[in-house]
Amino acid sequence: MTSESALRIIATEDAGSDVAPLMQALGQRARQAARLIALAPEEQRNRALLAMAQALRSRAGSILAANAQDIADARAGGQNAAFIDRLLLDGERLDEVAIAVTSVAALPDPVGRVLATWTQPNGLRFERIATPLGVIAVIFESRPNVTADAGALCLKSGNAAILRAGSDSFRTSTEIAAALREGLEAAGLPGDAIQLVPTRDRAAVGAILTGLDGTIDVVVPRGGKSLVARVQSDARVPVFAHLDGNCHVYVHGAADLAMAREIVLNAKLRRTGVCGSAETLLVDEACASTHLAPLVEALLEAGCAVRGDAATQAIDARVTAATELDWATEFLDRIIAVKVVPGIDAAIDHIERYGSHHTEAIVTADEAAAGRFLSEVDSAIVLHNASTQFADGGEFGFGAEIGIATGRMHARGPVGVEQLCSFKYRVHGSGQIRP
Repeated sequence: MTSESALRIIATEDAGSDVAPLMQALGQRARQAARLIALAPEEQRNRALLAMAQALRSRAGSILAANAQDIADARAGGQNAAFIDRLLLDGERLDEVAIAVTSVAALPDPVGRVLATWTQPNGLRFERIATPLGVIAVIFESRPNVTADAGALCLKSGNAAILRAGSDSFRTSTEIAAALREGLEAAGLPGDAIQLVPTRDRAAVGAILTGLDGTIDVVVPRGGKSLVARVQSDARVPVFAHLDGNCHVYVHGAADLAMAREIVLNAKLRRTGVCGSAETLLVDEACASTHLAPLVEALLEAGCAVRGDAATQAIDARVTAATELDWATEFLDRIIAVKVVPGIDAAIDHIERYGSHHTEAIVTADEAAAGRFLSEVDSAIVLHNASTQFADGGEFGFGAEIGIATGRMHARGPVGVEQLCSFKYRVHGSGQIRP
């Protein structure tokens, strides 16, 4: 039986009472595959990645046909334009997915890196060595590209992956997973190293959060606030995640207006549905008389709704009043909250109070102000004179990302191959015994 046939046979709409044993078996297969992947040489893992990219291209017809069905269902269900954009694949986007998988193959091997070495006075030589985490479960919603990104990053870092797609992207993700499995097997690696949960049944998520009897080492949720909150609340294994992407752009008093306009428009409107989209614009009162009106007008003319404080409302009648909730909201839509602040201290305080520790940007020609902002803002990603939309693993040179983490574990910001590794100690002696 081909891997594709096997995948199609088990890919069901509703597994009902069979979810628990199905998930237990899936976890056991992942654990067995994880050991083989961890021991596979870099060349073999890279060969599998290239074969996976090729399979994505050769299966483009079936992948895009499945996506068309998912898109039709989403539209029939009344999903908004931002949701449809996250779900949509076309030929160009699918090729970008394949390119991202290829770029992961080109990354340095994170496994086996010597992170530190030292020798104790007794002659013992210590090495800290990067090792795979093991089995990584990724729970995601509407972005089918996550199937390929997560699978590729887990493989490159020597891990096995269990991928649970949202019901909206189930058909597309199933086809992508078949391509990934084909690539693995073409390189002589176990197809079970990347498994898509073959059911839409929500009970599968609960099963994953239990850890599947110790077969899962880390859970990564990628999706809306309710999904991430549930995972963080219920998971019995470590979680890499961010709850919100409430990102800010602060236009400092020494900001160049033309630069600020370009950054604000890009940060908000390039793709409104991504977690790095700016949701609040803070304008320093030192430049409000020259900068606020042009920035607000540019946003409004671009079709972005503006919710502002009293100073912002006075600029344009189209600005509606911002509520307290707006400052803390991840809109993921063509909406932005705008506030005038009395300086950098107020900007930092606002971000600390309302932000989600995801991504923040300052626009300024003042290096000292930029240094303060970058140092004092406690977010996973802070930028100077650049758009918040660079909060992306590919833009960081990671090839892709499995998600953005805003916690304070070793993985923070875009989670790439290095962050998907743990470490162990190797100790070399010459007969030493402990007195």
